[in-house]
Amino acid sequence: MKKQTSIAIVNDISGFGRCSITVALPILSAMKIQCGILPTAILSNHTEYPDYSFLDFTPHMNEYLDKWKTLSFSFDGIYTGFLGSGRQLSIISSMMEQFSFPKRIVDPVMGDHGIIYDSYTKEMCQTMKQLVSRSTLTTPNLTELCILTDTPYRDDFSEQDIFQMCVSLENRGAKQIVVTGIEQQDQIGNAIYEHGNFEILYTEKVLPLRPGTGDVFASILVGDSLHNVNLKESVKKAGDFIRTCLITSANMKIPVNDGVCFEEHLENLIPSAFDIK
Repeated sequence: MKKQTSIAIVNDISGFGRCSITVALPILSAMKIQCGILPTAILSNHTEYPDYSFLDFTPHMNEYLDKWKTLSFSFDGIYTGFLGSGRQLSIISSMMEQFSFPKRIVDPVMGDHGIIYDSYTKEMCQTMKQLVSRSTLTTPNLTELCILTDTPYRDDFSEQDIFQMCVSLENRGAKQIVVTGIEQQDQIGNAIYEHGNFEILYTEKVLPLRPGTGDVFASILVGDSLHNVNLKESVKKAGDFIRTCLITSANMKIPVNDGVCFEEHLENLIPSAFDIK
């Protein structure tokens, strides 16, 4: 019988609000992937609510990983999200060396709309570049693509500009690249770059925009990557899934900060035996 696919998820845990590990875990489980989780922080709820509690897990991460190593745990891939300090970036870099993950998916959460997050220093951006250079799939937004390629951010990048930045990122070691959240009037697009091939897939923008959609999108791509699904097919699936969830969330009057009610449509992500290659 075929061995079950597994992945190590490195991200924060928000006790309420659909984001990070609380999104990745159910989505990847529905996609028939065993998940091991390494929390980077534990929050009462995500940070777009007006108040939250925060516990930094950095002091415990090495001890946690030592137990995984002692017990000879192994995974088919690693999926990293928000990393809150230079020390965490160094820990994950060492983790990649120790565990030799065949698939390495890096969501380089560093900024948005041309602004680097306050918690990110220049040194941390440099370390993230090193992580991305070792990725088999990375999912930056436009801001993060600019940071990773040392490109000044603008609001008017052409498709050719984005293509050239993807080429630059590939030259630095990245393999598959998906650039998320490319806005064009009433549409939102995701650029796909793989082995010199480039394409942007657009879908209708559904308002209001909600937190956590990036985590839903990246998690679907992670699951498909581990199942060796074609990247374009995966990006289209993820975009269509999020659009459906956004429409349902609006119809159910889900508060915006509560994210997208993906739970209503998880059955659409369960692969059949014919989907897994």
